Amino acid sequence: MKVVVIGGTGLIGSKLVGKLNEQGHEAIAASPNTGVNTLTGEGLAEVLEGASVVVDVSNSPSWEDDAVLNFFRTSTANLLKAEAEAGVTHHVALSVVGTDRLQESGYFRAKQAQEDLIRASGMPYSIVHATQFFEFIKGIADISTEGDTVRLSPAKIQPIYSDDVAAAVGRTAVGAPVNGVVEIAGPDVFQLDELIRKALAAKNDPRTVVTDPKAPYSGAQLDENTLLPGPDADIAETKLSDWLTQQ
Repeated sequence: MKVVVIGGTGLIGSKLVGKLNEQGHEAIAASPNTGVNTLTGEGLAEVLEGASVVVDVSNSPSWEDDAVLNFFRTSTANLLKAEAEAGVTHHVALSVVGTDRLQESGYFRAKQAQEDLIRASGMPYSIVHATQFFEFIKGIADISTEGDTVRLSPAKIQPIYSDDVAAAVGRTAVGAPVNGVVEIAGPDVFQLDELIRKALAAKNDPRTVVTDPKAPYSGAQLDENTLLPGPDADIAETKLSDWLTQQ
């Protein structure tokens, strides 16, 4: 089948395109780099011609509250309209475990708006909720750093390798629409502060991690289980320890 991957040149998108093509599907990477712009609609009609599935793994270039909300609202609305006109039969979107519990954050309010548009569209859909990627652990540390101190909540987190995310999104894309949410997570549960402490130590990063239950996560306060998936989540195989060794 022809699968168009919006955000297909990014971290998850490029891996997803490769996996789908290896399986014999026609996977097309669509992004501003390839002449497809979901904000303006440029190139959408052309790339969606003959497509059965659209997978949206795109992300906003800006995380400022108004900009990220505008990105997800505009791009999702343009995409769903173009899909309906092209006869696409399955819309798949990558989102985040805990999105509905992180609404203090402008980013997660924008992701919720994206999900709401998909649910209301009438298009058969699947939303994949992933936990935080291993690759973004350093980014969590960076945005939580003041001077040489990293302040982080002891909330639990179950991070996942991007390869495993791409594989799960690919399985969802070629399956029947679930018209709901599929959750995916890594195999191990950590405390967020302990996770970052472990990752920084593996990189010989001298920053000190301080445990602070009130430390925000992307602007939102965390309870113990805010970032954890439910009991029916698909659990990936790659362990953080193995990934860190490979780095």
